Amino acid sequence: METLLGWIEPLAELLDDPQTAQLGFAVMLGLAIFALMLALMLLVMGASDPLRRRLRRLEAGGEAAAGGESGVAQWLGPMGEKLVPSEEEARSRIARDMRRAGKRSPGAVNLFFGVRLLLTVVPALALMLLVLPFVRIDPAIGVLAVVVVAIVGYLLPRFWLERAIKRRTLALRRGLPDALDLLVVCSEAGLGLGAAIQRVARDLEVSHPELAEELHLFGLQTRAGMDNKAALRDLEERTGVDDIRGLVTTLLQSMRFGTSIAMTLRIFAAELRDKRTQEAEEKAAKVSTKMLFPLLFCVFPSFFVVALGPPLLGAAAAVAGR
Repeated sequence: METLLGWIEPLAELLDDPQTAQLGFAVMLGLAIFALMLALMLLVMGASDPLRRRLRRLEAGGEAAAGGESGVAQWLGPMGEKLVPSEEEARSRIARDMRRAGKRSPGAVNLFFGVRLLLTVVPALALMLLVLPFVRIDPAIGVLAVVVVAIVGYLLPRFWLERAIKRRTLALRRGLPDALDLLVVCSEAGLGLGAAIQRVARDLEVSHPELAEELHLFGLQTRAGMDNKAALRDLEERTGVDDIRGLVTTLLQSMRFGTSIAMTLRIFAAELRDKRTQEAEEKAAKVSTKMLFPLLFCVFPSFFVVALGPPLLGAAAAVAGR
């Protein structure tokens, strides 16, 4: 009993300090929120069919063996599966965008919605339970802040996805001229279209890994038995790059009419160079217009201050002296 009292007395002294008591309350509240989120996660994961859980676990194990998703993604996927749109058009659109961003795993769509749910709920709950109780602000402003944080968390994954698509599209467009030159050389050397694309994919692994990955996937599809036309259509669909779409259309027309692949590639490469030159000239012509606003609002005011400041000060001093 005396030992118990010896433990309680220092604790009571600590609780007498308001700051220590407030800090302890915040820590306990944080632990409670963490336990609540863990319980909800386990509830969502356990509410699904055991057979489907087993299939997802086997699928995740296969992806991990191939360098796939981490452990966090394995429990975010089942959470996001409940939020996947039921409409086939919306689901296929999200899957297409994930493929264009370079995310081709079977659970990429579920993971996307799981991350969206996590970023929507957790920051808003943390703000509502850990920050607002200790800050003296108007309740309406607090509710507005929670809603804004939830909306930002909801939109953030989509913003990341669009940026990833733009970044990958730019990388594919930059690597396409080099790939075309290598394809022309390989085709004129006597290689077929599939063999030439596989060789180019091997040569571009270091300089342009994104384009090399797409071409390597094309080679895998053709070796698996897919027709060259279908593989080219799939390449066009999963990349979404206008230049690659034009290349695929040109190659399909060449296959249809029986013209030379090497000559077709050489003509398309020349047209692509002309297009890139015109784009560069257009950007160069826009430079003068884009520099107008920085000159007006940043350079000219400082120039006027330096040039007209001393005479104006001298004139003001002369007028004051009279």
